Amino acid sequence: QVQLVESGGGLVQAGGSLRLSCAASGRSLRSAAMGWFRQAPGKEREFVAAISWGGGGTNYLDSVKGRFTISRDNAKNTVYLQMNMLKPEDTAVYYCAAGSNYYYRRVFEYEYWGQGTQVTVSS
Repeated sequence: QVQLVESGGGLVQAGGSLRLSCAASGRSLRSAAMGWFRQAPGKEREFVAAISWGGGGTNYLDSVKGRFTISRDNAKNTVYLQMNMLKPEDTAVYYCAAGSNYYYRRVFEYEYWGQGTQVTVSS
């Protein structure tokens, strides 16, 4: 089993930056890839970014590409989401997830989930 805990959310002004962290405990050979999703009020949970176990493969939502960077430190069992040039439209609860492939983009394709961390971008 895998347990995930997000941190780093908060309130930031438009154009600002924020870095989210996701600490993982436990281990799963099937769930080596890590992803980030977000969910705004009244909207479906949507894929944001994912990364392969070794970090060589990444996958981004088009609207965040060039602004967000996903990375991981396997020695610390942690995945990060660096968010730059934030927009009010980025406001959501952000969740990290573990899955078998970094190219998965759908919620049901991920096996483990954190509790979420709130990101609010003011205009």
